[in-house]
Amino acid sequence: MKIGILYSRIRKEEKLLVESLTRRNIDLEMIDVRDAVLNLNQKDHWQSYDVLLERCISYYQSQTLLEIFESWNIPCLNSAHVGRVCGDKKNTSLALIHNQIPTPEVRIALTPKSALSAIEELGYPVVLKPVVGSWGNLLALITCREAAEAVLEHKATLGSVQHSIFYIQDYIDKGGFDIRTFVVGDETICGITRSSEHWITNTARGGQAENCPITPEIDQLSRAAAQAVGGGILAVDLMQDRQGKMWVNEVNHTMEFKNSIEPTGVDIPEIIADYVIRYPNHHR
Repeated sequence: MKIGILYSRIRKEEKLLVESLTRRNIDLEMIDVRDAVLNLNQKDHWQSYDVLLERCISYYQSQTLLEIFESWNIPCLNSAHVGRVCGDKKNTSLALIHNQIPTPEVRIALTPKSALSAIEELGYPVVLKPVVGSWGNLLALITCREAAEAVLEHKATLGSVQHSIFYIQDYIDKGGFDIRTFVVGDETICGITRSSEHWITNTARGGQAENCPITPEIDQLSRAAAQAVGGGILAVDLMQDRQGKMWVNEVNHTMEFKNSIEPTGVDIPEIIADYVIRYPNHHR
């Protein structure tokens, strides 16, 4: 069996995955996408892989590669479809809403003027997010009209594609913590709570991780959210409001997990490795 790992930077997660996969009797190759050149008329070399595990940092680069590889019938984890849904928050929201999974209300606007109207209509506070982005970067909690006008002006001045779509989400008061669960295939393998005095609780931004027992409600909601975006190897971000209702915030398709192994006691890379090896038998 031959497995390729697509990467653009080797982080702790990639090292752990390599360790887990090399303990098995497989041919493993690391593929630095920064050096990759794909001849669209010549696919024979790439078809030697039984499965490609996508671990790139850049959403746009990984999505381009996945679409090419899948056109050549090479199984990819996660799939191009999953990347398309999870990598764009608008698409994630649409998938969750379509599958009747509780998720915060969202407005999409294309200009600062219409964005301000959407914010006022939804009501303060709201969260303004880039449609593509991770690690809690470029998020803004908007609590009043003056703040809205200032942030929208800044985004308009920046002028990049990333700032030209306004994703406006209703703010859920989650009490200083949220929940991240890890779903591999059809199983919620573990979860953590992420706590912070800041309203952004990502561990990449200093949130403290502790083990979160997987209740039947958390399990059902996590698996439903994972299936809504297409399934695979996913991290589901949940929030519980002050009334106890659980909401799905986001689903992550190239998740980091190094900070979750110790608090949960679950060997996440070992479970992922087993799933990657089994995957081609079900998707050829």
